[in-house]
Parts: sequence; structure tokens; C-alpha cells
Amino acid sequence: MTAIRRCYEAGHRPKFLVVVDDTEEADRALYFAARRAARVGATVVLLATYKAGEFQHWFGVGDVMREEQGAAAKAHLARFAARAREIADVEAEPVAREGAPADALVSLIEEDEDIALLVLAAGAGAEGPGPLVASIAGKSVGAFPIPIAIVPGGLSDAQIDSLT
Repeated sequence: MTAIRRCYEAGHRPKFLVVVDDTEEADRALYFAARRAARVGATVVLLATYKAGEFQHWFGVGDVMREEQGAAAKAHLARFAARAREIADVEAEPVAREGAPADALVSLIEEDEDIALLVLAAGAGAEGPGPLVASIAGKSVGAFPIPIAIVPGGLSDAQIDSLT
């Protein structure tokens, strides 16, 4: 059973979770989340994931690869946090996790009782909405622990501004 969210209790503040990656639609999700967070007094949480090194048996090479991937994820998060400030003057809480994006985000939601909304953006191309949107919005969406906002990847800043 999913724990009760505490985001609107005294001493808590709602958080909007955005999974950041190298896709164009990740910026659309961030733009929507930052604008909406500024409107309602929420915080934005940015999640970046990275894969574990595959050469663990080579005298620490796996550890070095893991550290490099973690550092790259943190640099990516810093760029997105700066973008959130630029969009709506909101501070973003960066979180870097090793592992698959879907697993990392479910784990983060379970750990942080203030996360009130997952914001994803669907790809606008012929390839479909993207693997994370497809996996979450598929058969497991009815059992997901928080609401999910899926932003169409083709929306412009002005269109998102009119919605937030």
C-alpha cells in the first residue's frame, strides 16, 4: 500500500518530480513543472539516472566508470536546475540515482512523502511517447502512487504558459 502524501501538511511543501534526460521533451516537462510550481508554491525535484559500470572485475574500473557517470548526471542536473530558475525563478532539488529510470523514480517517490505529482513529456515524433511514458502510462498507471501529468512534447512555451 502506498504511504499517505504529506505535501500539504504543516512543515511540508508539495514537490513536482521531473525525470531529466537528453530528450527534447524533458525540457517541456521541466518548463511545465517549473511554471506550475511557481504558480502554486511547490518545489521541483529533478531526477537523473545513470547505468552502473560493466567492468567491475577490472581493478576498480567499474568504480571509476560509476563515478564518471554520476558526475555527468550531476552536471546534467545542474543545467536543468539553472533552466528552472530561468523559466520561473524556482529552485530545483537535484537527485542522481544509479539504475533504471522507472525503478529510480518509484523508489524516490516512496522515500519522499512530499512528492505530489510526476511530470513527464511525451515525444511528439512518430517514435511514440518515449519509453518512460509508455512504461508508466501503460498497464501500471492505475496502481501508480501519485498523479501523473503528461505534457505533449510539441507544446510551445506560450502554450504551456497559458496552461500553467
